[in-house]
Amino acid sequence: MTRDIFDHERLSPALDEFLRKANPWWESKPGRDVPTYHRWVFHRLLNNLKNGLTPGVVLRGPRQVGKTTLQEQMIDHLIRQDGVDPKRIFRVQFDEIPSTRGLLDVVLALARWYENRILKKTFNEAAREGKPAFVFFDEVQNVTDWAPQIKALVDHFTVRVMVTGSSALRIKEGHDSLAGRVSTVELGPLLLREIAGFHFQESLPALLEENGLAALKQAEFWESLKALGLSQREIRDRAFTTFSERGGYPIAQLRADMPWEKLTQYLNETVIQRAIVHDLRKGDKGRKRDPQLLEEVFKLACRYAGQAPGQAIMVQQVHQVLHAEVSWSKIRHYLEFLDSTLLIKLIHPVEIRIKKRKGNNKICLCDPGLRASWLQEKVPLAPEALSQYPDLGDLAGHLAESVAGYFLGSLPGIGVHHFPAREIEPEVDFVLTIGEKRIPVEIKYQNQVRDEDTYGLRAFLEKTVYHATFGILVTRTDDVKIRDPRIIAMPLSTLLLLR
Repeated sequence: MTRDIFDHERLSPALDEFLRKANPWWESKPGRDVPTYHRWVFHRLLNNLKNGLTPGVVLRGPRQVGKTTLQEQMIDHLIRQDGVDPKRIFRVQFDEIPSTRGLLDVVLALARWYENRILKKTFNEAAREGKPAFVFFDEVQNVTDWAPQIKALVDHFTVRVMVTGSSALRIKEGHDSLAGRVSTVELGPLLLREIAGFHFQESLPALLEENGLAALKQAEFWESLKALGLSQREIRDRAFTTFSERGGYPIAQLRADMPWEKLTQYLNETVIQRAIVHDLRKGDKGRKRDPQLLEEVFKLACRYAGQAPGQAIMVQQVHQVLHAEVSWSKIRHYLEFLDSTLLIKLIHPVEIRIKKRKGNNKICLCDPGLRASWLQEKVPLAPEALSQYPDLGDLAGHLAESVAGYFLGSLPGIGVHHFPAREIEPEVDFVLTIGEKRIPVEIKYQNQVRDEDTYGLRAFLEKTVYHATFGILVTRTDDVKIRDPRIIAMPLSTLLLLR
């Protein structure tokens, strides 16, 4: 008689039933219907999972950008396309799982249950037969001490693991102990070329190749990007108009028939409130965080998107709304917590020659749709739509800066900072750092751009110590002409075709 390793540790009937229903392929039943369109990261994740140098891959990103769907699409591909035995695939969604109270080391306990009850052999036995198991953990940051357990799993067993999480803070904390064992990929809202494919079934190429950061250091590469935008102008502009109207969340593009009012309610509840109430208030430390203050700080992040508000503004605004004294340090900490949910990116002042320029962090939102839903205020970015609301020009400029900052800050392996004005040196919106090379980026999202509007870029380029030989001017339209050959001008819509 085969020994049951759960003689002394059994799952509750509710948990046992949940796991079986959550993995219907074990009984040759179909899973949930998922979109047929694959996001840009699909094949990269699939290849890493099957053949990657590390036994695990971590996908992190804000809520509702498609992480769960990607897991389900990969499982479907493994079964249908690769012919993997369905019982070699185990998936657990930790933000919906019944109580695991009484289980020590939840991740390892569930893995043992899966080995014993479903795989009916150890992970190592299956791998030795050339049939390794694939394990998918969704929203794993909800499990206490998840990282040491994943480490133990991949250290002692030959198994391929994919992990997703919505909290960069807890994922990062876990990643530190998983060095060399997992590769990490970040996923945000839809790229512009994904909107073209998702909404219009049009294909736009990705100019920046994987591990192709060296190309960014060449002015010719950026000229090629500018040319790509012009050659694909029609579909680029259609996709950008859609992005301007509804943002980049997949649900906003998948459900184009959904009224905006209903979409805003969905985004507020499932993305913002879920992050503030659930992700940021989990655990003993999290429960001490004030949800009302978190909401107000996020509201201020929306209002000042693309800007670097200082202590006086933020403290005054919070005091006016909450009628309570809140310190600047606490507001800064709450901004950092929001950064950890990946809803915002805090762009820090640049550090050059081990000297950090004084200034506040610049706030960039992951998607303008969140700002529109949370503040109930839509600000168009598409030139044609914006021309009908000339009084929104300045606000649209800040929002364009926010979009560009979050997008550039999501490029792996690149340092992105802002360059505050100081003494005789003017401000530069962003500075990209690739090795020793720096690329200044200025956003001028206005009807007319004059040569004097490039003063910040030119001043930066003149300083040889900054190691910058060319700069990027991000505009509203294609028809901006700049006399300085070191400055490459392109519209925001073209910049977003970079990847």
